[in-house]
Amino acid sequence: MAESKLPYYPLENTQSLDVLMDAIGDARFVLLGEASHGTSEYYTWRTAISRRLITEKNFDFIAVEGDWPDCYQVNRFVKGYPEAGTTVQDVLKNFTRWPTWMWGNWEVAALVEWLREHNQNQPIDKKAGFYGLDVYSLWDSLEQIVQYLEQNDGTTVEAAKKAFRCFEPFGDDPQAYAEAIAFVDKGCENEVLEMLQKITANAPQFSGDREANFGAEQNALVAVNAEKYYRAMIRGGGSSWNVRDRHMMETLNRLMTLHGPDAKAIIWEHNTHIGDARATDMARSGMVNIGQLVREEHGRENAFLVGFGSYWGTVMAGRQWGAPMQKMEVPRAKPKSWEAHLHNAGPGDKLLLTQELRKLEELQKPIGHRAIGVVYNPEFEAFGNYVPSRIPERYDAFLFIDETEAVHPLHNYRDTRQPPELYPWGT
Repeated sequence: MAESKLPYYPLENTQSLDVLMDAIGDARFVLLGEASHGTSEYYTWRTAISRRLITEKNFDFIAVEGDWPDCYQVNRFVKGYPEAGTTVQDVLKNFTRWPTWMWGNWEVAALVEWLREHNQNQPIDKKAGFYGLDVYSLWDSLEQIVQYLEQNDGTTVEAAKKAFRCFEPFGDDPQAYAEAIAFVDKGCENEVLEMLQKITANAPQFSGDREANFGAEQNALVAVNAEKYYRAMIRGGGSSWNVRDRHMMETLNRLMTLHGPDAKAIIWEHNTHIGDARATDMARSGMVNIGQLVREEHGRENAFLVGFGSYWGTVMAGRQWGAPMQKMEVPRAKPKSWEAHLHNAGPGDKLLLTQELRKLEELQKPIGHRAIGVVYNPEFEAFGNYVPSRIPERYDAFLFIDETEAVHPLHNYRDTRQPPELYPWGT
C-alpha cells in the first residue's frame, strides 16, 4: 500500500474532533472501540468524544463492556442518587472482578467526575447515565436481586433465593458450574427463568424508583443469560461469544427503551465487539458482535462505529487469566499491518474517515489489525493478535495514536485518594 495516499486528519486536540462530530451527524448509536483494555489514550480520547456527544448532541448515556451491578453504582453516583457514595473512589472500588484495572483506573475516574459535575445542573430526565452491558456478573447480580427484593417485595424474593441456592454449591466459580452441567440438560436454567418472569411481572409494584426497578429486572436478565453463557462456554466454539454479544445488544435495546423514543447511546467496548464482525474472519466462524447487530437492527445510518489503534508503547494486562496485572511493552506493529501503514503514512496521531478509504483498492482486501486482550504476551503477539479486517467496512472512523502508554490503575498508588500527576487527563 502506498501509505502517503492514505487520507487522514491530524489528531492533536479536542478541536481535531470537529470533523468526526460532523461525520457522526444524527446517528443515535456511537460505538467507541479500543485495541486493548489497558491503554490510557483510548480512554481519554473516548472521554473527549463522549463529552462532546453529550453536550453538543444530547446523548443520553454511556454503556460499557462492564458488569451491570458495578456500573449501575457508578450510574447512581453520577446522577446524585442518595447513598450512592461521596467520592469517585467509593464507586470505582466496587470493580473487584479481574481485570480490576479495566474500569478501576484514573482515566475512568476523570470521566465519572465529569459526568457527575455535568449532571448537577440537569433535570433528572436529562442526566447522562453510565451502565454496564456485560453478562459475567451472575453471582453479584443474584445477590443484588435478593437484597433489593427483601426490601421491596417479600413475595417475589423466594424465587430469587431459590435461584441463588441452585448456584450456591459452585462457590462463585463459573468454570465449576459449566463443568458440572456439561452432561445434564438444564442446570439452574429453570430457576433463573422463573425468577426473571416473576420479577418482570411485579417490577412496576416494587418502588417509585423507576431506574432501581429496571436494575432489578436487568440483574435477573443477566442471571438468565449468564447461565446460558456458562453452559455454552463448556461446548467451545463461538456459541458463548454470541450469547455474550447478543446479551449486550438486548441490554442496549432495553436501555434505549428506558430512555425514550429519541434516546441516543454511546457504547465503549473493545474493537472486536464494536467493529462489524462481517468485515473480519469472525464471520466464517458464525460469530456476531454488537457493532454488526446495531447496524442490522437499527440501520447503518443510525450507527457510527469508531475503531482505535496504535503502533507501539505500553499496556496494562496479565500473562494469563487472573494473573497479576503488569505494565508491558507493546512492540512495534508487524510490517504490512494496518497499524504499520498508519505509522508510515506520516508523523503524529491521525483521524481517518473510512468513507474516504473506500476508494483505495488495497483496503478492499483483509489487512492484519492488532487486537490486545486482558491476557497478553508481547513476545508471541505476531502469531495471534492480528485480526484480518476490511477496515472501510469494519468501521466508520478510526483514531490512531502512534505511541501509547498503559492505563493508570487506581490501586497502583499507595494512597488511592491521591491521583497521579496530571490527573484528570484530556480536560
